[in-house]
Amino acid sequence: MSYATHMEIRPDVTGFFDAATNTITYVVQDPASTACAVVDPVMDIDYAAGRISHAHADDIIAFIQKNGLTLDWLIETHVHADHLSGAPYIQEKLGGKLGIGANIIIVQETFGKVFNEGTEFQRDGSQFDQLFEDGDTYRVGGMECRALHTPGHTPACMTHVMGDAAFVGDTLFMPDGGSARADFPGGDAGTLYDSIQKVLSLPDETRLFMCHDYGPNGRDIRWETSVADEKAYNIHVGNGTSREEFVKFRTERDAKLDMPKLIIPSLQINMRGGDLPPADDAGKRFLKVPINGL
Repeated sequence: MSYATHMEIRPDVTGFFDAATNTITYVVQDPASTACAVVDPVMDIDYAAGRISHAHADDIIAFIQKNGLTLDWLIETHVHADHLSGAPYIQEKLGGKLGIGANIIIVQETFGKVFNEGTEFQRDGSQFDQLFEDGDTYRVGGMECRALHTPGHTPACMTHVMGDAAFVGDTLFMPDGGSARADFPGGDAGTLYDSIQKVLSLPDETRLFMCHDYGPNGRDIRWETSVADEKAYNIHVGNGTSREEFVKFRTERDAKLDMPKLIIPSLQINMRGGDLPPADDAGKRFLKVPINGL
């Protein structure tokens, strides 16, 4: 399927790097108005102390307010396993709608069982304002944006195209970083390869913005590349790598990877749209650790 693009529109994109999780949050501004979107906002956690804070989200809020912007959308590219979402906190301060891929219901069903959530945990995506299907469009100010379903890392992964910019979540990394793992429940290396090809079918000059960067081989942190550069230089899928080659490599590599350090709190909170688990009768909140469950 081909998707209409608007390469003539060049949104202003500001990235905010969170060193604790190697995550980049983006503020994306419609060039013709003061409307903006926030993509993949981070909430801070001191996991050892069980303490939540919002310094990173406060930086985003301050930037939006300082520049006189209006927040139309908060976009989650997927249910992250390596950082907590700051979306509800920002939404409370600035408004806007919260959106994620429609297959969030698959993720909620899967991890609702893993974490032994009761019937009070809704598995219908109702924690979000919008569940995007492949090809759905929405607007940031006057700028038409499009959600592309790009599963493989998780079933609910979406790439969001805004003008000449695409926000790929964990589908791709910078060319020298390769691609995301595909061994989480619901992930699939072959599906990830197909999704990457969907992203790389966008115009060559499309700007691609990563959700993470780890500075391979000691280089400085970077988060912007292009379709053309990914096609030519990506170490996992570039220069004509076949689906069979990618699946073999990705499967073997994933078998050697450790679980993300924040996967336990991240999944429990992010599958709820960034909200904390409900409080008990004493007003206290707790996270669960499934034994041999992941």
